[in-house]
Amino acid sequence: MSGTGWNVGATANGLLSPDKEKAVLVGVITSQQSEAQVMEYMDELEFLAETAGAETLRRFTQKLPQPDSRTFIGKGKLEEIAEYVELKEINLVIFDDDLSGKQVNLLETALKVKIVDRSSLILDIFANRAQTAQAKTQVELAQMQYLLPRLRGLWTHLERQRGGIGMRGPGEKEIETDRRIVRDKISQLKKELEKIERQNQTQRKNRGAMVRVALVGYTNVGKSTLMNLMSKSDVFAENKLFATLDTTVRKVVWEAMPFLLSDTVGFIRKLPHHLVESFKSTLDEVRESDLLIHVIDIAHPQYEDHLKTVTQTLNELKVGEKDVFYVFNKLDAYRDAYFDERLEPETQKEIEEELFQSLVSQYGDDIALVSAQTGEGISDLRNRLASRIKEIYRIRYPYQAKLW
Repeated sequence: MSGTGWNVGATANGLLSPDKEKAVLVGVITSQQSEAQVMEYMDELEFLAETAGAETLRRFTQKLPQPDSRTFIGKGKLEEIAEYVELKEINLVIFDDDLSGKQVNLLETALKVKIVDRSSLILDIFANRAQTAQAKTQVELAQMQYLLPRLRGLWTHLERQRGGIGMRGPGEKEIETDRRIVRDKISQLKKELEKIERQNQTQRKNRGAMVRVALVGYTNVGKSTLMNLMSKSDVFAENKLFATLDTTVRKVVWEAMPFLLSDTVGFIRKLPHHLVESFKSTLDEVRESDLLIHVIDIAHPQYEDHLKTVTQTLNELKVGEKDVFYVFNKLDAYRDAYFDERLEPETQKEIEEELFQSLVSQYGDDIALVSAQTGEGISDLRNRLASRIKEIYRIRYPYQAKLW
């Protein structure tokens, strides 16, 4: 796709070319987004761009009461970006907020390069990461739903694309035809997902009444690494955003007590609404779980904002009332970031104890401070989780003999 131009009926193979593309990032500071927030969003956007395969050379920000309805940014800033794009031979400009089809069209005309917004970038990463039929169908559905309202503004852009929607030239009749094609495709993909979901429900029923535990958290907080430690399995883990798309479920046995442990897709701020909707069936493992393990990257400066984003998303999925055990991960990275190498071990221990007590006062006793990378704190976490799981079994089967 270029901007938002996927080929209807074709599975996306990625927005970015295999070769590293040179990109600039653009963000707008408004009354709804402070400068500090925008800077943090831009950090995240750069990580997204890197995950997709682009190299960020520069960032541009502008203070506006609200984004320009035509070009998102002001005329002067647009000219400044155009000069830099030409000077550095940039081939990709990424905007931190969603753009309309009209805005993409005008920006591509002005800058003469590929224009991408945050949602289309995330969708592209998901398209490249999707491995199973379910994940591929979910991503394609989200892409079609994203494309549908942008068809009119993108028309003249799409007619230039080889294999783009329609090839007959602009016109109301052709636009309506392509709207119908996209709607038909959406309907077809929804039916495919329903079929896959029925199969998944059958699989879940066949698992019996074992306790279910689900790992949730912001993207790139170490859920898959923790999953590998807890289940002694080989789940794909990588220091990139959305390394895991498909929910992985493993049967784990602790102290002769079995339970199901699932790893789920990571959340992120400004996650495209269509993507959340499409992936709701994947997140049924979260809905049907008895206990959520919320993994947080304690080393990240904005870990509290990440925690709130995940909690908000869980509330949207109507699972906010479930029991949650908070695991604050990457303790080793926290030390690297905040401790001087000359710090006395006793002082370091005191600081970590104060940190732990502060977390307890905020989130209750059901927390653990660990490093999934080094294994520190995992043994204690395992013992405490085992106690929780035993208690769930005891409540579920109060009058039955122990069967595990």
